[in-house]
Amino acid sequence: MEQAEIDRIAARIVADNRRRAPFRPLRGADAPASLADAYRIQDRVHRLLGDGGAGTLGGHKIALTSQAVRDLCGVDRPAYGGVFARSILRSPAVLNASAFVRMGLEFEVAALIAGDVPADGAPYDRESIAAHVAACAPAFEIIDDRAADYGDLDAASIVADRCWCAGAVLGPPVAGWRGLDLAALPVVLTWNGEIVDRASTGASMGHPFEGLAWVANHLAERGRGLAEGDVVITGSALRTRFPEPGDEVVYAVDGLGETRLRVAA
Repeated sequence: MEQAEIDRIAARIVADNRRRAPFRPLRGADAPASLADAYRIQDRVHRLLGDGGAGTLGGHKIALTSQAVRDLCGVDRPAYGGVFARSILRSPAVLNASAFVRMGLEFEVAALIAGDVPADGAPYDRESIAAHVAACAPAFEIIDDRAADYGDLDAASIVADRCWCAGAVLGPPVAGWRGLDLAALPVVLTWNGEIVDRASTGASMGHPFEGLAWVANHLAERGRGLAEGDVVITGSALRTRFPEPGDEVVYAVDGLGETRLRVAA
């Protein structure tokens, strides 16, 4: 795609986000020619939002880690999105439902990067990327799917719209994660005082660092690296849930502690 088309589609996406319009897949003349073009659009969206007041990126996410969701979108791989630094919050947090079209929560392990991860060190795997992790923490990923129709989705449209990332809420970081079996830590989701779901950290790609390595390799393919202090949220162990005002949610990861949030109107 020509740069002018990239710019035009990115401007449409930013405008839709700012006016809180329902999510619309990119169709016809707006459809990216490839996932590579979708990422070029995403880059431009990040720049436009950043210049418009969102600030700088401070983290990264992996999306579409579930095979069922990938089948729905017709793709064979996960997807990447950036996280603005000012949208990375610390637990306990209060989120206003009115700030979102439709807020969703995903339940993840966050990795805090110890030092720069150079692109020329790729490909990384879960063992080699571990050397670059300073700490881990339980995390909510906050998404805003803008009332998307889940029966009418495609990966390129989701990628171009930043994979719907609206931030994260991190629990206290744990520097002693090396003594834990990150592939098999029990996780528990408590909603308004009631346990509503359980799984283990391996439910996302077998190990949180599989998602971390995927992000590092994706960035390396595009000539970028992770930076010291970056936060990477590594994929959800549980299905997405959509909170309402008044909900109080706790996500606990055995050995890593918990992250908490309350939803206000």
